[in-house]
Amino acid sequence: MKFTKIITIILWIILAISAVLVVSMIANISDAETDPAMNSWINNNIIWTYVLLAVSAGIAILSEVFHMVSDIRAAKKGLFALGAIVIVGILAYTLASDEIPQFIGVDKFIASGALTPSIAKMVDAGLIATYLLSGIAVLSLIWSSISNVFK
Repeated sequence: MKFTKIITIILWIILAISAVLVVSMIANISDAETDPAMNSWINNNIIWTYVLLAVSAGIAILSEVFHMVSDIRAAKKGLFALGAIVIVGILAYTLASDEIPQFIGVDKFIASGALTPSIAKMVDAGLIATYLLSGIAVLSLIWSSISNVFK
């Protein structure tokens, strides 16, 4: 009971800080693009968002690590799933090509450095991983339906 009260108080404090930052930013909005006060409040809100994101990601990771340590069966399932994702990623990267695709306007992307062979390989690997995971999902649906028929 005491832990939930502490969490509730922390959440209200975070909400109050967020509200003050948003209201202050809205109060300082101006039409001038070079207004230092407005830019300062925008930067403060972005930094606050990064802080909240980092803290929430850290809490999520720590809670999962604690859950894995406390429940060995869940740890085995989680590590198996993580291993499967790593295998799919390695397989997709191995099958990916670093050839730059040819389409209208590709010269502009190559000249600006936005499209390099390494970027093309990563995009291709992402597409192949998507195809592999989609195929696995379809096969698991088919397997589930067939195994239910035989039960």
